[in-house]
Amino acid sequence: MATARLFDGDGRQKGTVDLPDSLFAQPVHKQSLYEVIRNYLANQRQGTHDTKTRAEVDFSKKKLYKQKGTGRARAGDAGSPTRVGGGVAFGPHPRDYGYKVQRKVKRKALTSALSDRAIAERVTVVEDIHLEAPKTAKMASLLGAMDLQGRHTLFVVEPDGNTLWKSTRNLQGVRVLRSNELNAYTILWADNLVFTQKALAGAEEVFGK
Repeated sequence: MATARLFDGDGRQKGTVDLPDSLFAQPVHKQSLYEVIRNYLANQRQGTHDTKTRAEVDFSKKKLYKQKGTGRARAGDAGSPTRVGGGVAFGPHPRDYGYKVQRKVKRKALTSALSDRAIAERVTVVEDIHLEAPKTAKMASLLGAMDLQGRHTLFVVEPDGNTLWKSTRNLQGVRVLRSNELNAYTILWADNLVFTQKALAGAEEVFGK
């Protein structure tokens, strides 16, 4: 069974906590990770690139000069792709790069990413933090006490932890996700994962089945 260090809300280590085997003690399936991360990056592409064809460039469609008798190569209109400033042949046009991956492949990639971080002892659990208002300084102090400040850190909060989410989102090098939003790409981006106790239980409830 994988374990993680347990800290209190002030960054003091209190011991260790067991991590759920359904998420953190699974085989690392590299092919699933490849497929899911490739899919994630493809879905992020805006696909707004565009080039003008010869029908769209702002040139007259008139033939430049007569077909024969000039001694020059034959030429049509000025918008030909072979001429400077002409249209682009076979250039890119707006399109959707997104596609779907099977849910079971995504689940396998997620557990693979979490298990990889657990094997490397990069998973930390923090006791539930109660803030009445967003306090970025409080979260910066906490990560500093845990020796995680300045590193790529993924902080996972419970789905209704809006105050904690707002307190963490502006920290440099930190990304924050709700426990039901976990994905393999962001997990592998992070050098360290930090879960609140409620977020850990919520992730097991959603993804550990």
